Amino acid sequence: MSRAPAVADRFYPGDPEHLRAAMKMFVPEMAEADKQAAMAVVMPHAGYVYSGATAGATIARVRVPETVLILGPNHRGRGADLALGTEDWRMPLGTVPIDRRLADAILSRSTLIEEDSEAHRLEHSLEVQVPFLQQVQPGLMIVPLVVAQTPYDHCRTVARDLAEAIRGHGRPVLIVASTDMSHYETRQEASQKDSMAIERMLALDPQGLYATVLGHRISMCGVIPTTIALLTALELGASRAELVRYTDSGEASGDTSQVVGYAGLIIS
Repeated sequence: MSRAPAVADRFYPGDPEHLRAAMKMFVPEMAEADKQAAMAVVMPHAGYVYSGATAGATIARVRVPETVLILGPNHRGRGADLALGTEDWRMPLGTVPIDRRLADAILSRSTLIEEDSEAHRLEHSLEVQVPFLQQVQPGLMIVPLVVAQTPYDHCRTVARDLAEAIRGHGRPVLIVASTDMSHYETRQEASQKDSMAIERMLALDPQGLYATVLGHRISMCGVIPTTIALLTALELGASRAELVRYTDSGEASGDTSQVVGYAGLIIS
């Protein structure tokens, strides 16, 4: 069994040639020596016309190993609350295999994460990241984890399990947290709210991020995946974060009365 694309020709080009052209446009070419080592990145997951430049600018800056753990929010409400997919992904640019060794290590350690492909079937938040990763890492393998609303204590437990599995993997692993920021606010309102969340990310403060987003009702759809990614990176020794780019959908649409915010960050 393999997972078929759910949002090709909607969020991104489904034709391989058109998708390769989009990747060349969105992902700046950088020499490998100029890229930085990273433990995690935060990237947006909207249609490429809106967030592709931010996602591309972010992933271009880091060295992407063969194994990438992708965490994204569950927009569809299907499947388990913490659902790890184990089917290979058929994508327009080629099939991407699951790193079964890391996936099995995570499932054997965690009492909260379940093996569940149903949660992934229609979910776009992880899928839209894959072509960017394929663009910079031809040997890509993924471990996809879809995350629903989860208490902070569970985020902390999951992060410890993920960090332990990554440490035991013996090979580099990049974590990708997939999230958009504020949804359908004016540009001014979105920028004000998103700056509070980004400030907590830059401070490597996952508990502060969780509390800020919930307390200020910031419609950051991937706050739970981002919280888990930050917690995991800290368990693995992360010491700094930087903002690559922040923008919103109004940059592409021209409509600043109801925007969605997009941020790209690197955690190292």
